[in-house]
Amino acid sequence: MTIAFFLLFSWLMVTAKTRRQLVALTLVGTIAATLVAPPPAQAQGTLTGAIQAVLDVINGTIQTALDSLNAVRGAVRAFYQSVIWPVNLINQARAQVTPMIGQYRQRMRDIFESDVGSATLAATGQLEAVMRNKQTSDFNAVTTYFRNAFGPIPADTAASPEDRAMTDMDDALALGSLKTLKASDAAVDLTLDAADQLEDVASEAAPGSAPFLTAAAVVASIQSQALTQKMLAAELRQEAARLAHGNAERKRLTTNTNRLGDQIINLLKRN
Repeated sequence: MTIAFFLLFSWLMVTAKTRRQLVALTLVGTIAATLVAPPPAQAQGTLTGAIQAVLDVINGTIQTALDSLNAVRGAVRAFYQSVIWPVNLINQARAQVTPMIGQYRQRMRDIFESDVGSATLAATGQLEAVMRNKQTSDFNAVTTYFRNAFGPIPADTAASPEDRAMTDMDDALALGSLKTLKASDAAVDLTLDAADQLEDVASEAAPGSAPFLTAAAVVASIQSQALTQKMLAAELRQEAARLAHGNAERKRLTTNTNRLGDQIINLLKRN
């Protein structure tokens, strides 16, 4: 059967007229030859032997190397757990963090959230309430309640231009400080929330994460200091306005004194 197949295939190859027919006959002949004359059983035995040889290498040399690597990793892990990051000391620190959080967190919250409002009248009570609500979206209400509590700027026919100017400037600086205070209070709440999160993470932090927690705490501390500096700047502006107000009073007193002196001299000249 094999001889007949090769004779037929040779005749077809001779009668092929084009290159495409020659390639097609070659592919068909190769596949047919594989089906007609399969490889001997010895090839399967050789393949099985090669697979077994690979498995022997994996279970032998490679397994020995893997065992050595695992032993080294175990030694490194034990070194870290006993010297660099002692497990018992880490667990002891975690056990101390949780009671400290429970002891101080709520008490500090109570201090920041305690109600210290003291105004009793309607107008001043509204101003104090909006001034302490830790919101930054109601600045217009602060201005309205401030005018209700302290009165509007006098009309131009009821006060001198100097008095109206100083009153307007004093009110503007007072309102600016109140609005800055409200923004600072809102930021303080965010800082406290960040501190609570840092405390919670510190009680469950993995060994080696302390530098990251420290960096986050430093950033929060810098932001808190920036808020403190902003409030100090508002206080300095208020103090500068107070000094300017006092100087304006002295300047006006000097001007009035000079005018009075001129009027007295004019009266004496008439007499």
